[in-house]
Amino acid sequence: MCGIVGYVGPRDVVSVLLDGLRRLEYRGYDSAGVAVVDGGRVLGSKRVGKLANLEHVLETNPLHGSAGIGHTRWATHGRPSDQNAHPHLDCDGRIAVIHNGIIENHAGLRAELIAKGHRFASETDTEVVAHLLEEFYKGDLVTAVRETLARVSGAYALGVLCADAPEQLVFARNGASPLIIGLGEGETFVASDIPAILNYTRRELIVQEGEVVVVTRNGAKISTFGGQHIDREITQINWDVGSAEKGGFKHFMLKEIYEQPKVVKDTLVGRITEQGGVNLAELQLSDEHLRGVEKVTMFACGSAFYAAAYGMYLIRQLARLPVELELASEFRYSDPVVDKRTLAVAVSQSGETADTLEAVRVAKAGHATLLAVTNVVGSALARAADATLFMQAGPEIGVAATKTFTAQCVDMALLAIHLARVRGATDEALLLELGRALRDLPALVDQALNADEEVAPVARRIADAKTMLYIGRHVNFPIALEGALKLKEISYIHAEGYAAGEMKHGPIALLDDKVPVVVLATRGPVQEKILSNMAEAKARDSRIIAVANPHDDAAIEHADVVFTVPSTHHLIQPIVNVVPLYLLAYHIADRKGCDVDQPRNLAKTVTVE
Repeated sequence: MCGIVGYVGPRDVVSVLLDGLRRLEYRGYDSAGVAVVDGGRVLGSKRVGKLANLEHVLETNPLHGSAGIGHTRWATHGRPSDQNAHPHLDCDGRIAVIHNGIIENHAGLRAELIAKGHRFASETDTEVVAHLLEEFYKGDLVTAVRETLARVSGAYALGVLCADAPEQLVFARNGASPLIIGLGEGETFVASDIPAILNYTRRELIVQEGEVVVVTRNGAKISTFGGQHIDREITQINWDVGSAEKGGFKHFMLKEIYEQPKVVKDTLVGRITEQGGVNLAELQLSDEHLRGVEKVTMFACGSAFYAAAYGMYLIRQLARLPVELELASEFRYSDPVVDKRTLAVAVSQSGETADTLEAVRVAKAGHATLLAVTNVVGSALARAADATLFMQAGPEIGVAATKTFTAQCVDMALLAIHLARVRGATDEALLLELGRALRDLPALVDQALNADEEVAPVARRIADAKTMLYIGRHVNFPIALEGALKLKEISYIHAEGYAAGEMKHGPIALLDDKVPVVVLATRGPVQEKILSNMAEAKARDSRIIAVANPHDDAAIEHADVVFTVPSTHHLIQPIVNVVPLYLLAYHIADRKGCDVDQPRNLAKTVTVE
C-alpha cells in the first residue's frame, strides 16, 4: 500500500504535493518522491525514509513546475532506498511514473526491455512501466499508456507525467488500489485517498477499476482501458480531515479490521491460480532443497507467535514434517537443536523485533535455512533471511495487530500447501481444495465483518467483565489465544486463551456467572469435542459467546450468543473466525473509553529485549 498524489493548476505544485503526501504518509513511509514538468523537462527528487527527509532536500534544492506527481512508498519489490523510491523515469528522463500495487509480470517484462537496450536504475516492479511507456510513446501519451496497460498484469493505480505534456497527467486503475480525482476551480487534484485533497476541494470523482483518467486544469476525462468515454457523477465529500485519514472510521484499528478482505486478496495476488494451485516461486528455495528438509522450527513473538502456531498445525498435517514452535524470547536461550536440514521460519510483522532477530542469529549459527515471514521489505529480518515470504498487508497504524495477523495466517497456509506439494506428502485433490478455499477467502472475510451488528450490543453488555476465557481446539486454539490477547491489549480486561481440552485441568475453576467464555465452535473434525466443552462451561453459569457457522443448531443450542461466520474448509476457517474476535475486543475497548490505537505501555515494534 502506497500513497500517490498529482496536481495541475496555478498553485505551487511541490507544496501541494508535499501537503498531500504528508496526509498519506500512513499509507507508506519507506521513502518519498516528487516529479514536476518545468521548461520542457522532468525534474524530481526522492529520498529514502520519512517524508521529512525529502522536505529537507527540497528546502535546499526547490522545484517548480506546471504539473506534478508525488509518492510515499510501502516497499514490496526492492528494499527501501533512494534508487527504489518513486517516481521512476524512462531512459531519457522524459517520462515519470508513480505506482501503488503490484506488477505481477514485471520480471519477464524487465528481461525483454533489457534485451532491447533499456537501462534500469532500480529493483522495483514499477520501473518496467516507465520503460514500456518509452517504447510505445510516439507523441501521444494517452495512447502510450493504453498500450502499456495492455502489456502489464496485476493490481495497480498508476500516475504518469511527460515532459512533452506540461499541463497534463494520466492515471489508470486496475484492481483494488484506490484513486480519486479532486475538482477545483482551474485546478485538479489526484490522490489515493481523500485526506490528500480535503484542504483544497470537496468535489471528487471516484476512479473505478479498468479506467484511464486524463487530468488537466479544467478537470478530468475518464475512459475505459479500451478508450470508451465514461460520464461519472461528481461526489460531495462531507468528512473532516481527521475522519478522512481514518477512512471515516472512528479509529485506525477499526479501519484496519475492515481492511482485512483487501489484505487477504493482496497477499494472495500472484500466488494462487483460479484452480487452486499455489505458486511460491518467490521463495527461491528449490524443490530439491525443500525435499531435503527434515524438521521445521518456528519462532515469533506476540500475535506473530499465534500465527506461527496456526502454521505449525498446517505444516505438520499437510507436509508431514516434525515442527517445533517456540517463543523467540525463549528459543535463543533454549540451546535449540538445528542443522542444515532444518527450515527455520521466523515470523515478524516489522522484521525488527529484537527477540526474533536474536533467535535468527541462533538459528543461522546452527546452519538452518532461514525463511522470514514479514511485512517490511528491507527490514533486518528480510536482509538476514535465505528466503522471504512477504505479507502484503501495508502499514498498520493501530498498535494492536489485526490485518497483519490475518496476512501472516494466509502466508502460513500458502507455505504449508507449498511444502506439502513439493514433498508429495498430501493428496493433490486436498491441496487444490485448500487452494480454492484460500482463493475464496477475501469474500468470506468480508462476509464475516457482517457480524459487527451482532458483536456491538454484546460488547456493551459484557464491557464490565473482570476476566474472560477464550477456548478453541486444533487450528482454532491459536485463534483463541489471539482473541484473548487483543482483549487484554486494548481493553485492559484480563483474558486467557486455552486449548478447550485443558478446561478440566484447572481453568474451569474460574468459571461462574461473571466470567464470559468465548468459544470457537465452527464445523470441523473436533466440533463435537468443543460442544462438550461449551456445555461444561454453561453448567457453571458462564455466559457462552460462540463463533459458529450459519444454521448450526448444535452450536446454537449450547450458546447464549452466536457470532455467525461463513463456512469454509476447517483448516482455513480460523482466518475467518478471528474477525468477530477483533470486533468484540474493539467494541469493548471503545465502550470503556480506552485509547484503542495506542494502548498504554505498548509499542508497535519491540526493538529492545
